[in-house]
This record gives sequence, structure tokens and C-alpha cells, in this order.
Amino acid sequence: MLLLNTAFFPPVEYFALIADGMIMSGDKIIPSEVFIEAHESFQKQSYRNRCRYLSADGVRDLQVPIIHDRHQIPIMEVRVDYSTPWVIRAERSISSAYESSAYFDYYKDELLSILDSKPEKLWELNMSILRFFLDKIGIRTEIRPTKDFTTEGKWDIHPKRTNTILKDMGLEKPYFQVFSQKYGFIPNLSIMDLLFNEGPDSIMFLKKV
Repeated sequence: MLLLNTAFFPPVEYFALIADGMIMSGDKIIPSEVFIEAHESFQKQSYRNRCRYLSADGVRDLQVPIIHDRHQIPIMEVRVDYSTPWVIRAERSISSAYESSAYFDYYKDELLSILDSKPEKLWELNMSILRFFLDKIGIRTEIRPTKDFTTEGKWDIHPKRTNTILKDMGLEKPYFQVFSQKYGFIPNLSIMDLLFNEGPDSIMFLKKV
């Protein structure tokens, strides 16, 4: 059982774990199965409402502001705060960072339309983004919210805690990045970094093909 927290533009390792369970044999594909923890409380400073990307100024964060109307908000009840124009700023940041990447123009309209739709709940926003990237990369999986709170099979992926997921999976390898000449290769950024730079070849990076 693979259990993950919901995440906003999740990192590469998040998708590597999902892709690992997908079996590819000739023309036959057996989907993986992933559970998303749906009964936890929201945690600040986590990938639940932020991501890391590479810009001309180095690694930067994108963050979704949420409405803090009480403590210990159940994750599926967390509301996105649209009182500030953060969507416009986020779209400008993404476009500025990736407009010169090889595949940004192929995916930008559909992806940015998810942000433009302004889902009320963070859960809805994150699930739409997750399904978008799974579809474009070609990862076949069954996504299921948990029925009860559990930690069985859970992977602790957090921006402030290092892990060896990609190394252990044999995926600690570089791919082309727009600003690599300036900063060198930066591993485990948001999945958008991989897709915008590698396009349909992203699946080969995640599946060791």
C-alpha cells in the first residue's frame, strides 16, 4: 500500500513512488494504486500547499494561501484564500521560469486553467493538479482517498526533511533544466520542472526505461 499526503505541484520523488507501482510489460500496463491521506489535519510549511521550482533567481517557492479560521483544520476542509491575487502572481512566476523550456507551450494553457478555475478547497486544487501531471506523463494509477486516518504504508515527504527516495530507486540522475548552466542540476523540484523540460520523456526518467 502506497500512502501519500496531498500536495501542491508535488516533487519528482512523489511521482516516482507512484510510477514505481505501475507495471509496464510490452503493450500491457497494470496501473499502480495510491492512497491520499484524507483524514489528517493540515500541516503548515509542508508540500500540502507549497512547491519548489527553479527560476532565473534560483530555487523559489510557490505557496497557496489558505484561510486559517481555526486550529487543526481537516485537510479536506481547508479553503484556499483568494483575497489576494496570488493566482496571477503564481502564473507569472511559472511562465517566467519555464517559458523557454522545451515543452511549456504544450502544457501551459491546460495547467494554468486549473489555477484559473479557483477551486474552493485545497484538496480539490491539489487533486486536479495531480491528475493533470499523471495524465500528461503517462502514469496509470488508481487514486483513492483514505476512508480513515492511517499511517500504514505512508511516505514522509517534507520540504524541510531530506530523504533518499530517488537514490534508493536508482533515479538520482540529472535531466535538462533551463538554468542548469547557472546553478547546476537541482534535484527533486516540482514535477512541473521535469514535465516542462522533458515532456513525454518524463516517464522514462521516472521508470528507469
